[in-house]
Amino acid sequence: MTATDPAEEIKELSSKLTGVETVLDLDAMRREAAGLRDQAGDPRLWDDQERAQSVTRRLSYVEAELSRVENLRRRLDDTSIMFELAESEDDEPTRRDAERELASLRKEIDQLETRTLMSGEYDAREALITINAQAGGADAADWAQTLQRIYLRWAERHGYPTEVYDTSYAEEAGIKSTTFAVKAPYAYGTLRGEHGTHRLVRISPYDNQGRRQTSFSGVDVVPVVERTDHIVIPEDEIRVDVYRSSGPGGQGVNTTDSAVRITHLPTGIVVSCQNERSQIQNRATAMAVLQAKLLERKRQEEEAKMTELRGETTSSWGTQIRNYVLHPYQSVKDLRTGVETGNTAAVLDGEIDDFVEAEIRWLRRREAGGTEG
Repeated sequence: MTATDPAEEIKELSSKLTGVETVLDLDAMRREAAGLRDQAGDPRLWDDQERAQSVTRRLSYVEAELSRVENLRRRLDDTSIMFELAESEDDEPTRRDAERELASLRKEIDQLETRTLMSGEYDAREALITINAQAGGADAADWAQTLQRIYLRWAERHGYPTEVYDTSYAEEAGIKSTTFAVKAPYAYGTLRGEHGTHRLVRISPYDNQGRRQTSFSGVDVVPVVERTDHIVIPEDEIRVDVYRSSGPGGQGVNTTDSAVRITHLPTGIVVSCQNERSQIQNRATAMAVLQAKLLERKRQEEEAKMTELRGETTSSWGTQIRNYVLHPYQSVKDLRTGVETGNTAAVLDGEIDDFVEAEIRWLRRREAGGTEG
């Protein structure tokens, strides 16, 4: 329930922020930042490029989180003073400014509180996202490409680096599939609720009779593998194919057979990488993607075993999760959380935070044994 008295609401938000600060453990974060700065200052760090990038990304994230929390606390104090000034001076413009700032703070503190709900084993990891066009022909391929743009724009809005590893273009329009990484801490915990089938309803631009078309694309979200995961893949369990990278319409991106496709024979999982000019680099990246998918498969198998041992029955949430309707009306609705908006243009431009935050809370309730929905 929202407090109507600004002083009461500021008190509530201050208490909520104190809870967030306790969970995040700001002193521990400051110690971690100091240790990471020491590591980043060691000239030998860059002898290991992968470790160096990991250290600098983590340092950037920890410093940004600290700054975010400290800034929210400072703004909350300033807003309290603004309300006091507006009251003592009977200053309506200052009161309106303070109300706008309070609304902004409420939203930002709620978002930060949602982050503290991520406590899964792999939630703190970076995320690897694969999108596949499903039923719907050219519309599904176009929809898969639109979904890729939604997530890349979402990451851009948050300042999260991304890297596209592989894109397989469709003949008429759009893409058959794509794999890319969101290289930010907690990207997996944030986006794992996006896993599932996304359904689009619209007037098809590829139908010469202008009929309504329903198309589907699947989103797969897995945590990026770290060195401590010990995912060993014997050479005799994989088949490696090399081919020439291609762009839209089948055009060659480069003139050498540098793209790599790896098939994991026991599971049938196929991964590809074509973003680097070097076949060796593409193979290394493709292997990392395969390891991530096998890690997620292992996690799901272990979760299924535990569920069976506990005698529980759970319905899969990795099926159709969200409807995007652009005709005859405008609506995006999540089938699990009930979150809905008519502002489809904003969603298609990457504004999906309301959906993502509701998913995090829904998954937390589900995993804690609460009711779904």
